[in-house]
Parts: sequence; structure tokens; C-alpha cells
Amino acid sequence: MVKLKWIACDLDGTLLLDGARSLRDHTCELIHDLRKKGILFFAASGRQYTNLKRLFEPLGEEIEYLCENGCISFYQGKELHKENMECSLGQELIRAIQETKDAEVLVSGVMESYVQPKNMRFYYHMRDVVKNDVTMVPDILKTEEKYMKISVYEEGGFQRRCTVVTGGDDWLDMMPLKVNKGSALTKVLDQLGIEPEECMAIGDNENDLEMLKLVGCPVAVKSGKKEIRSVAKYETETEEDLLWKIIHGE
Repeated sequence: MVKLKWIACDLDGTLLLDGARSLRDHTCELIHDLRKKGILFFAASGRQYTNLKRLFEPLGEEIEYLCENGCISFYQGKELHKENMECSLGQELIRAIQETKDAEVLVSGVMESYVQPKNMRFYYHMRDVVKNDVTMVPDILKTEEKYMKISVYEEGGFQRRCTVVTGGDDWLDMMPLKVNKGSALTKVLDQLGIEPEECMAIGDNENDLEMLKLVGCPVAVKSGKKEIRSVAKYETETEEDLLWKIIHGE
């Protein structure tokens, strides 16, 4: 039997259920116990690094991060890899979003994100609800930092107009070509000398698909999308239930 060395877990809709904005009281304790058993825990999310660091603050350097849907990852506080989008493509996407009624654009940099809001509710949502490090700029096309990920937000749900990766009902995320959680995970595992067969991934949405297909033990939460559940070997009600069983050998 292959020994489990690594767990990659999505956040929104997986670890954070029903729109939760904070971890449950015992989640950090479970992740701490995993670490003591020699199992690494990666938060694999569409969120930015600084956002994730705040969320998991009680764990300090006990946790690793795969951020921005695979655009950048960190291990023990050090950047492992980063992907950038071509500037011309990024600006083309930004202009298209700006021309779309009711659509807001979020440009992701390494440590902060940038907005030029049509409605100030979007800025306050990113700052106070999502809790990103977010900067409001007068012209988002003149942002100096290289683009990693460009996201579209429509309050109340996005009306799909093309095939892209979804991170929830209100968000569409666009990354450089062939960049996703699975491609990032491949690079991270290669650097750490861990085989995909020694890994578990847990997810619920389209942006988790490649990650689940890569690992030896793909798990879907039962509330996840049908296409995600179809590629999973196992299902769980909550991520905490699964971690408890792993820790106690069940």
C-alpha cells in the first residue's frame, strides 16, 4: 500500500462549506496532527497568498500554499514557482471585461490584487468580505506588476459566455495557457521529490479537476459538482471528517 505523504485541499466549497469565511475551530488542530504524522498539507486555492496566510495564521509554517489556481506556490514561506500571463493577452481580457456591463475585473499580482471598480461595492467586497490585500487603481491597464491571473466577478452569479475555469457561482478565473492546480502540483511534487501516487487531493469545483486527475487518491466532497465526483475514488461529507479518519488510521 502506498504511504500517503501529501494532501492538497481546495478551500471554498471544500474546506469552507456553505459560504464560510473562516476555519472551524478544530481544523487547524487536525492539520497540525497530520504534520506530526509526516503528511504535508497544501491549501490549493484560487485565492491569493496573503489571504491564505491570514486564514491559516495559527499554523504558521506548518502549511504550504498553492495559490491563484496554480499560478504560484509557496513551501515553508519560499516561492516554489510562478506563472505569468502575456501582457498583451492580459490587457485584451481586461478591456473585454471592462466593456461588459455589470462585470468587474480583478488582476492578481504576487502579494496583492488590483481593481478599478465600476461599483465601490466590489472593492469593499474584496477588502472586507474576501479579505484580499487589494489596491484600487485609477487605470488598471497601467498596473506595473506582471499579470498572473485575471478574474471576472458578477454579483449574483456569472452568465457564461465562453469556456473558462469557475471558482464559484460569481467568479471566472483566467490563467496563462495550460496553467491550473494540476500543472502547479506537478511542479511542486517534482521539486519535493514526491510521487503523485503518494498524494491525496480534495475538491468540489471545475478548478480542482486537473488536480484530482493527477493524484493517486482523488476525493470529492459530496456537495461537489457531478463532473468532479465522477473522477474521484472517494467522497466525504466534510474535509475534517476525512482528515480525522486519516489521522486515526480508519
